Amino acid sequence: MNAPRKHDAARPGDGTADDALERAERALALACGGPVRLASWVRLSGGAIQENIAVEARVASGPHAGTHDWVLRKDAPSAVAASHSRASEFAILRAVHAAGVLVPEPLFLCAGEGGQDFFAMRRVPGVTAGHRLSKDDALVPDRPGLARELGANLARLHRVAPPVAALAFLGDAPADGARACVADYRQGLDELGALRGEAWPALEWGLAWCARHAPAPLPSRLLHRDYRTGNYLVHEGRLTAALDWEFAGWGDPREDLGWMLARCWRFARPDREAGGIGSAADFLAGYAAEGGASVTWEETIYWQVLAHLRWALIALQQAERHRSGSQASLELALTAHIVPELESEILALTKGRA
Repeated sequence: MNAPRKHDAARPGDGTADDALERAERALALACGGPVRLASWVRLSGGAIQENIAVEARVASGPHAGTHDWVLRKDAPSAVAASHSRASEFAILRAVHAAGVLVPEPLFLCAGEGGQDFFAMRRVPGVTAGHRLSKDDALVPDRPGLARELGANLARLHRVAPPVAALAFLGDAPADGARACVADYRQGLDELGALRGEAWPALEWGLAWCARHAPAPLPSRLLHRDYRTGNYLVHEGRLTAALDWEFAGWGDPREDLGWMLARCWRFARPDREAGGIGSAADFLAGYAAEGGASVTWEETIYWQVLAHLRWALIALQQAERHRSGSQASLELALTAHIVPELESEILALTKGRA
């Protein structure tokens, strides 16, 4: 007789937890070529846009026979429009893993019952929590070293240049990444304004400033577009994996640099420009040492403004998911309350640079 399985509560709309387990087991069995029993099923923290579930998978036979620690990644009940499908994210993960980027190993793409795809990846040890990584020196004893590792890992990603046949769904790479971002954010803000009957003057100012100050473009590369503290794992002080690839796409590589350096991702240590972990100098040095472009702090200011604009837009979109009733969530509802702080930072960054 099989032992009881450890699981958290069933998700709304999924029936009982055991039903959800059994559906996942059937899909995984088809993907990995052997009977699968999930001895545990625990939802991981985070996942405002996608859901991540840690499982202990026991495969009875076939090429993957044995006991494995996997993470299953599936759609949240309602997703941000700009996020990729799980099938697309799986293809991105395979491409970047093959390029030598530190990511969880992608294993299987599964056709879930009811048409909801999910994928399995190997579980990687580490801590993601930004408030802990930014404050606790026991978790990060060598902050300059970790900042350089983060830069180097991003440089490895930016070696991936278009076109890539397996990533054709990403579309054509923009000729000018900065102007493409401005146009995209302009459209998103206009749509939200029309939907809600509101306006955000500081965001309008930031968009106009970015349109006026767009730098000469660099050749497009594959971007993570959410590479920041909270979206990577650190184990024993070292970087083990970059997570959450649902926003990846082609663009100017400096966009990723500005996102990582933006004040909004520094958590408890705004004085540490690289995600609250270390200095911008160490992060940019690690990036350049691994073959990335040589970028100065002043050059990143433009991309930090774009980062705060984008995060403000995403925050408003996430709050709208709650407001519209598509996904009732206190976390999503509260996200909009960070927008004034982001507006303040946009004004601070552009002051004297009009």
